[in-house]
Amino acid sequence: MNKYFPGLGRIEYRPDAGPEETLVFRHYNAGETVHGRPMEEWLRFSVCYFNTFRYLGQDGYFGDSTRQYPPFEDWQQGQHQQQQQQQPQSLDRYKRRLVAAFEFFHKLGVKYYSVSDRDLSPEGESFEESGALLEEAVSLAADLQKQTGVRPLYFACDLFSHPRYMNGAAASPDAHVFAYACAQVKRGLEAAKRLGAENFVFFHPRDGYQSLLQRQVLRDASHLAQLYRMAAQYRDKIGYKGQLLVQPRPAGPARRQQYEADAAAAMHLLRHFGLDKQYKLNVRPAAARALGRPADHDVQLASAYNMLGSLEAADGGQLSPYGSSQDVCAYDVRDATLVMKCVLEMGGLGQGGVTLGGRLLRESVDAKDLFEGHVLAMDTFARALRNAARIISEGVFSRGVQQRYASYKGGFGERVEKGAATLEECEDYIKKCGDPQQQQQQHQHSARHEHWQAVLNHYVFPPSTRQ
Repeated sequence: MNKYFPGLGRIEYRPDAGPEETLVFRHYNAGETVHGRPMEEWLRFSVCYFNTFRYLGQDGYFGDSTRQYPPFEDWQQGQHQQQQQQQPQSLDRYKRRLVAAFEFFHKLGVKYYSVSDRDLSPEGESFEESGALLEEAVSLAADLQKQTGVRPLYFACDLFSHPRYMNGAAASPDAHVFAYACAQVKRGLEAAKRLGAENFVFFHPRDGYQSLLQRQVLRDASHLAQLYRMAAQYRDKIGYKGQLLVQPRPAGPARRQQYEADAAAAMHLLRHFGLDKQYKLNVRPAAARALGRPADHDVQLASAYNMLGSLEAADGGQLSPYGSSQDVCAYDVRDATLVMKCVLEMGGLGQGGVTLGGRLLRESVDAKDLFEGHVLAMDTFARALRNAARIISEGVFSRGVQQRYASYKGGFGERVEKGAATLEECEDYIKKCGDPQQQQQQHQHSARHEHWQAVLNHYVFPPSTRQ
């Protein structure tokens, strides 16, 4: 566990660290009890394999990889020559990368990683060869998991990278492509069971449309639902206990319009096709920011309908040249506090957790940057967890909400809450009580938005932390 990052040791908890000591945890203390549970149980941190070990600073046709130092140069050994000769990528390189990843997990001190089939092994020259390569890679991953105790928070299938998926996977207009995607998911579910993945995530950045002139929305959505239905059936058939998750995405490559653009759209699709009992959502709060909404919008919405399964932690960075959001390592304590408040109020994420889904910036080119980015994100959410616990224990916001909804506690409002009111009753109530605007002016029922934002700042930046 010291081959690929030889100059870097295990990250320790040091709350008294100086401002430039960025390879220690100032806030994340795994065993510390917060709101009745150890911090590591609330957060269940997972390293995103793709963004950490497969994104090497490349920027499409705007720039090649910028990570040319060990261990990256070892992972990429021979890659350029293979691409020139149009040869399959070497499984040995994937194996070296996997060993390096487990060294990283060990030194960072996490118990989970999140991975897809194409993260572990390359495409073969046929479906069967691809399956054989994946099986070999899964065997190595299983051995490394036994040695370290680290296992997948979620497993997924890459249904977007290969050119066959240029028009989508499950929502492709081509039934042959649909069948290939489903067969790939079957193999993925088998791998997830073998690795003991807590969840199985469906992520469809290409299942959308750029023009409706040649697409049929309901037909595409029904095909997506058919894949989800078959996956749930096969999960039960093989005895896999993982939670099935769908990850909403606001915009795909080149601003492709998604069928599961946000939590509301994804939940509607699942409920419309009767799949909401088998599936929950893997929510990326940064996606709400990309749509101009509060960071906790989709988190709160999914939680309210008991559909929140897991989180992807990142902060919205710049738009990529293809129009999709390029997320960076989470650093916004205020946004993270809003997210963790919701998680605490719902009693935790169950089998889910917090996947560290941010990428390093293209110009961050040192191996040390990998650790610093993850430490930054973990400390951000650990600090947010403490903030959220204090907010809930002191009850300031909950009392404010109860006061704002006080009119529903009795009389006419209580009948509305119980679903017993009629339109005739509403009319009678207005005739008796008058115009509600007059009542608001009389009693000064202001939303007090500025007040509550200031209260939130008090918890996010408590006096004891100010210099």
